[in-house]
Amino acid sequence: MTDELTVDFEPLGRRARVPQGATLLEAARQAGVGLNAICGGMGACGTCRVRVVAGEVSPPTETERDSLAEGFRLACQTRVLSDVRVDVPPTSITAPQRAQIEGHERPVELDPAVLGFDVTPTTPSMTDLRADATRLRDALYQQHGIAVDRCDHVALCQLPTLLREHEWHIHLMIRDGEVIAIAPAGTSPLGLAVDIGTTKLAAYMVDLEGGETLAATGMMNPQIAYGEDVMARIVYAMDGETQARELQRALIGELDNVARELCAQAGRDSAEIVEAVLVGNTCMHHLALGLPVEQLGLAPYVPALADSYDLKARELGLHLAPGANIHLLPNIAGFVGADHVAMLLATGLHETNEITVGLDIGTNTEISLAVDGRLLSCSCASGPAFEGAHIRDGMRAAPGAVERVQLVDGQVQYQTIDGAPPVGICGSGILDVVAELRRIGVLRANGAMKLDSHPRVRVTDGSSEFLLVPAGERDALRDLAITRKDINEIQLAKAAIRAGIEVLLGETGLEAEQVERVVVAGAFGTYLDVGSALAVGMFPPLPRERFVQVGNAAGIGAKLALVSRHCRRVAEEIARRVEYVELTTHPRFVENYMAALTLP
Repeated sequence: MTDELTVDFEPLGRRARVPQGATLLEAARQAGVGLNAICGGMGACGTCRVRVVAGEVSPPTETERDSLAEGFRLACQTRVLSDVRVDVPPTSITAPQRAQIEGHERPVELDPAVLGFDVTPTTPSMTDLRADATRLRDALYQQHGIAVDRCDHVALCQLPTLLREHEWHIHLMIRDGEVIAIAPAGTSPLGLAVDIGTTKLAAYMVDLEGGETLAATGMMNPQIAYGEDVMARIVYAMDGETQARELQRALIGELDNVARELCAQAGRDSAEIVEAVLVGNTCMHHLALGLPVEQLGLAPYVPALADSYDLKARELGLHLAPGANIHLLPNIAGFVGADHVAMLLATGLHETNEITVGLDIGTNTEISLAVDGRLLSCSCASGPAFEGAHIRDGMRAAPGAVERVQLVDGQVQYQTIDGAPPVGICGSGILDVVAELRRIGVLRANGAMKLDSHPRVRVTDGSSEFLLVPAGERDALRDLAITRKDINEIQLAKAAIRAGIEVLLGETGLEAEQVERVVVAGAFGTYLDVGSALAVGMFPPLPRERFVQVGNAAGIGAKLALVSRHCRRVAEEIARRVEYVELTTHPRFVENYMAALTLP
């Protein structure tokens, strides 16, 4: 038997060469097949189901025998013993998710870190034998009054060729007295801003001279194949240096792809990107930089780095302009990162005169309270239920996901993303269902269903559930239902958020009714129905008009930092001002959490 074996993934047409004994999940990662692996490959979630069509693999584990239909295996538990062919069902693939890239823009005076200048140096002659770099430096000073004292090494290596190719008419990109890139005359420098979310990425390409956003896109964070949440990835990275580098390479490789895609949209080249700003929670920040994350998973959850940070793009393996720089905004704490700083920057919470609660809702939800010049922040593990995870028929916000639900005169009305046939239920749809079932009296305050309350309430395998979409309706291939366990997952998630809000209010002696504005950010925060969130008790019972949904504020904050050095300084001031409140040790958190579990 050969040292390496071939694994074919169909119908995707991908293949990998792996050593004997490797798992199918490891092979899938190598082949670039995005298998769901919510638990990070521990065999606990059952989402990486595949069917082995041909070849020899390890026997099924006890978990697989008890929980999987005949013929299916868990990729994380199945080891390759020969060349094999694997069939991957659509439900096991990380579907392209609706990634929120829009947000409320905020005007800012342009002050980018990189400036560009057209320069035309005199050509060499037998009476003028100055070096190319000297000639360029002198011309820049004579024509623009700009002095530089160094040139990036890679840019310097390109200088003689580019000067002559472009007949001595060139455009210099200058950052902090350094020439970092050389382009044809008339070229405007490009910038890249990326919000690195746990589940998805949102990226923007900006013209640094004019400040216009030339292109934007969203996509899945490829690290999701290694675990749905932050803790799963921390555990994976703790397995060894190889695993940690694997997480970093997956992310950086996708950022490279994103840069090329955005440039293709605008008819430009990624070699023209001279500056990038990255924001993300503290774990995503550390994984991007290749910093250790073990200490983030252990009390007292201390980051390796909290300050803002700059480094050359090529040090991370990004293929941008020769001397392109990466800037990362500061972190606040182990579970409140640069993305929340960017959100505060974009929404202006740091300078508001109103008592304001700001939330960025996701797998981890960051919450801030602005009052009387103070900024208090905390992070609560709201879990991935709002992304459709841990929900029996849940899915991410992709085509075919039920995203809106109403119960009118006992009839179920719903909307799917893109109007596609229903295949699952995403977070906003699940929230709507729970709110509606409570409104019409199907659910008790503790989340239990009243069995005789609606004709669609039924008992399956000893557990109550509500039939949302019967098989065959609108071409649905199977029944879609909300179970008692699903409702419990939403109760746990919403209780964590509500308890976080209440703890911050308690720290300042405020009552909920004193809050004048609630800013809701993030992809899920954009699509949720605020009325449903109020109905289940996720938010304090405030008038609807006090709530504002602002889209991807973290991405907008990254763009602000990209085009303005002043905004970078403000971000550092925000991070210094924030009073971080650790919920896990807070004396009132458990009390508030237990109180918030019930449905109003």
